[in-house]
Amino acid sequence: MPTKNPRVNVVLEKPVYNTLHELAETEGVSMSMLMRDLVKEALELREDRFLGDFAAEREESVERAKMLRHDEVWG
Repeated sequence: MPTKNPRVNVVLEKPVYNTLHELAETEGVSMSMLMRDLVKEALELREDRFLGDFAAEREESVERAKMLRHDEVWG
């Protein structure tokens, strides 16, 4: 079944390939689908790490005296 989605070729070391092949078989998916899902998961983890670092920087710079209490915001 042809697809219009972009494709990527990747070269893996044999042990990594074997592990991915076994995992795909265990999960009952193609290696392509497994790799797609693993890439998405890796991107989400990177995004989470970036946003966590960003939030930590913002938290360090906040002036506690200017912060509003929960009841001041939500009544």
